[in-house]
Amino acid sequence: MNEDTPIEKPRRPRADASAVSAEADGPPAEPKPASPLQPLLDEAVALVREAIGEEAIEEAYVNELGSEAPTLVVRPEYLLRTAELFKEHASLSCRYLRNVSGVDYETHLEVVYHLVNLETGENYTIKSRADRQDPIVDSVTPVWETANWNEREIYDLLGVQFKGHPDMRRIMMPDDWVGYPLRKDYEPLDPEV
Repeated sequence: MNEDTPIEKPRRPRADASAVSAEADGPPAEPKPASPLQPLLDEAVALVREAIGEEAIEEAYVNELGSEAPTLVVRPEYLLRTAELFKEHASLSCRYLRNVSGVDYETHLEVVYHLVNLETGENYTIKSRADRQDPIVDSVTPVWETANWNEREIYDLLGVQFKGHPDMRRIMMPDDWVGYPLRKDYEPLDPEV
């Protein structure tokens, strides 16, 4: 073979149209079994609804893409009370805040709290969605002091304001920096920076 000879890629055989239609007419797929962590999620949702209110939770699911952690999406105005419940309630007892992160979904900003019950090893995730134009959620620093620097970083890079934070100021960028560098629509004033 010389340099001018094209290399052909192997081709997949085409499926016979009758075979494809027969597969479509076959028995329906079995429903996916529920996660073994579904009872943990159900219990947490019931506790939040009972102690805080039905309207506190926007969504709840077992996160199959992550560590299968029971995940609750909590309305921002109920975040602090939900955090207190997760830390203090005997059946949840999430006294360890493993991580806090911020996510830009272009339509809204989201703050994600990863919680751990150190006695049982159970993990939970609490998320709160903030309006993109005026992103404000309660600070959970009064509940878990370790949230302090994470919340400041999220404020600095995404612009989420944490109401009640003890020291809400930039932590990475200079005080006079314009904008929030991790937002998807961020355009630096100086493109060389």
